[in-house]
This record gives sequence, C-alpha cells and structure tokens, in this order.
Amino acid sequence: MLLCIDVGNTETKLGAFDDAGAIVGTWRVTTARRRTADEYGVLFAAFFSAARFPIADVRAIVLSSVVPVVDRPLREGCEKYFGVLPTIFTAATQRSIVVKTDRPTEVGSDLVAGAIGAVAVAGAPAIVINYGTATTFGAVDASGAYVGVAIAPGLQVSLDALVGRTAKLPQVALVAPGTPYGRDTVSAIQAGIVYGAVGQTEEMVRRMRALLGDGARVVASGGLAPVVAAETAIIEVVEPHLVLHGLRADHLRK
Repeated sequence: MLLCIDVGNTETKLGAFDDAGAIVGTWRVTTARRRTADEYGVLFAAFFSAARFPIADVRAIVLSSVVPVVDRPLREGCEKYFGVLPTIFTAATQRSIVVKTDRPTEVGSDLVAGAIGAVAVAGAPAIVINYGTATTFGAVDASGAYVGVAIAPGLQVSLDALVGRTAKLPQVALVAPGTPYGRDTVSAIQAGIVYGAVGQTEEMVRRMRALLGDGARVVASGGLAPVVAAETAIIEVVEPHLVLHGLRADHLRK
C-alpha cells in the first residue's frame, strides 16, 4: 500500500492506494503548525485502525508540503509509527513533468503534483484549477510541460475578508443561490462570491486557451470545485484527489 500526504496551508489530505492503483481511503485533517511527531503518528494510525487497514501494509509514503514547519515532525511521525521514511516530493526532485517557469524549483509542490495528476486524467494541454485556500489556474502546454500559473484569493478567503472588514455581514454557506442577485444579505453574498468565481473561471480559461489551444482540457480540484463546476460547463473534469493521484503517478516513475 502507498500512502500519499498533501500538506496544504489549511488542510492536510491523506490518500491510501492499493497495489492496483485504486484509492481505498482518504482523510482530511486541519494543518496544525505545532503538532508533534507523536501526534501525527497516533492520528494517522487511528485513521488506519478505523478503516481496518493494517499499518504494516504501508510500504511507501510520499509527502508533498507547502508548510515547511510541519515537515520534520511529520516525517518523524511516519517513520516512527509506520516504519517508513517518506519520500519528499518537490518541484526540484520530481521527474514526471518539465517545469518551464522562470524559477522552476520554486513552484509549489502541490501545483506540480496537481498538474501531473491532471495530465494523467485528461492529457495535455490542460488547465488545472484548484479551489483551495487560493484559487490557482495552472497551465500545461501541448508538450506536457508546466508553463505557469495564475493565483487568486480562494472563495473562503474572499468571504472571510469580506465578513471580517464589515460590521453587519454574516458568514454564509458557499452555495449557489440560483439567482445572480440576492434579495437578502445571505443570497447577495452567495451570488457575488459563487457567480463571481464562475465568471473568473470562465474568463481565465478563455485567456489560457488562447495561448494553450482551444483543446486544452479543464480539470478542477479542491473542496469547492463541485460548487463552481455545477454552474459552468467549462469545467470538464472534477477530481477531488488530483494532487494525491499526481503524487502516486510520480512515485511510480521512480
């Protein structure tokens, strides 16, 4: 069994793959910057116990992280409780995709892994969208190379900023209200955030396809991807575990 770990700014995602390549278990925890190695180990072991997966079945672990402060305790926890030293996935160490940016080694490991996963799912060229803490639009050209990314505030971040800077606006659920303008405060915020994201997505895809080609496939991931995808036909594939699949694909090449 292969365990893939994707440490993001807000959440840490785990995915267990069997020998046939099927993802047989996924888990999400809050990314805590002060969690110890033992806390990581006990937490992950509890996940496996609840799923009735023997820890001894884990023969390899791949770790991608954009939060450097958690890397050491996470590695130590995996080694202590699983008996496996994780392989660290970075833009500099991976060999699955050519990164043609000005500073290739500085590209976030999650962006690169997501691009690898998108090419595996949909081929190239591709536009890889992740609706997470940030909304990112990654570009993969026809040769399969990662050529750049656009980064915007995520939907939840935008909502938090709006609510945090106003006295009377409430927190609301990020769902489409069914109308482009609201008749109360909650639906008004939902319309602005959700349909604003739809418009942003459609325009970014239009501009990227002008450079990558009209055949560029659009693959989306992230917790809010289904919300946006339900409101626009421009998103062709929603894969919630895109980064995890990318980490597995790169691991198989080594």
